[in-house]
Amino acid sequence: MTRGRPQITTPEALPEERSAETALRPSRLDEFVGQAKVKESLQIAIDAAKHRKEPLDHALFFGPPGLGKTTLALLMAKELGVGIRTTSGPVLERPGDLVGMLTSLRAGDILFIDEVHRLRPALEEFLYPAMEEFRVDVRVADGGGARAQTIPMALERFTLIGATTRFGLLTPPMRARFGLIERLHYYPPDDIAQILTRSARILGVPTDPAGTTEIARRSRGTPRVANRLLKRVRDYAQVRADGKITAAVAAEALKRLDVDEFGLDDMDARILKAIIEQFEGGPVGVATVAAAVGEDPGTLEEVYEPFLMQQGFLARTPRGRCATASAYRHFGFPPPKSAEQPSIFES
Repeated sequence: MTRGRPQITTPEALPEERSAETALRPSRLDEFVGQAKVKESLQIAIDAAKHRKEPLDHALFFGPPGLGKTTLALLMAKELGVGIRTTSGPVLERPGDLVGMLTSLRAGDILFIDEVHRLRPALEEFLYPAMEEFRVDVRVADGGGARAQTIPMALERFTLIGATTRFGLLTPPMRARFGLIERLHYYPPDDIAQILTRSARILGVPTDPAGTTEIARRSRGTPRVANRLLKRVRDYAQVRADGKITAAVAAEALKRLDVDEFGLDDMDARILKAIIEQFEGGPVGVATVAAAVGEDPGTLEEVYEPFLMQQGFLARTPRGRCATASAYRHFGFPPPKSAEQPSIFES
């Protein structure tokens, strides 16, 4: 398997895509397609904060990657008319990395931390007084044998927005400090088609409704994947067709990219086939499946499993992962009775 194949449908942002993603992002909250309940909740919170002339409550977005958590944070800053600083949990190593960011924030500004579940414990504890009391304790001396000396430093009232794909890995004290907690869900094909239509217009790509629908239903319910597939199909249309994306052109291009009608790629197929062929349909532990397909267990849980479960191909039970009857049928296997009628004790 080549490295390029799984990248086509990965919901993770690829380094070379960051500038292109920026160009396709909506510029206002009302241009953001989908996630209606989340948008309504955020708009109410934003309007209330502006009315009271107070900073927005700290907010947390969680859900699978590629659904728009970063975009929503940027749009919230625009709606509030404040500045925003962005960082991520893995790049922050010590409290000093946060001090410069926190002290540079003006009243009402936003600090956005992606992958907030990966913050080191010491950094989490350092953030608690910043989030609650808008102060930090800065260490000024650490003499041998003496207690560390710290001085409190006041901060402007700011808003912390965290984003995570692993809500369960956040500690309870950290979760409790967010006033707004919003879950982002996979997008239905109709919403993805709207996003594709807008992106095609920005990119100057001729499409018809059937063409965008064909791409939308294979996009794993993820805007980032949809926009990536649009660009690949555009390339095919320009070289092998008349430049316009129709249903037939999109279907042929996506077939060549090994993206099937459900949006499953090579790794999805390997995961499901491994469970069916090697482990008799399950239940089997995620670490065992990961070893069988040569993938990291965390990546399986974070990237692949949510979509396979949402599509009804995979079930998570207390004893492990199981392939569903739909997965058996999709790959041409006769489903066993256990897959057709799962035990109520495993649901």
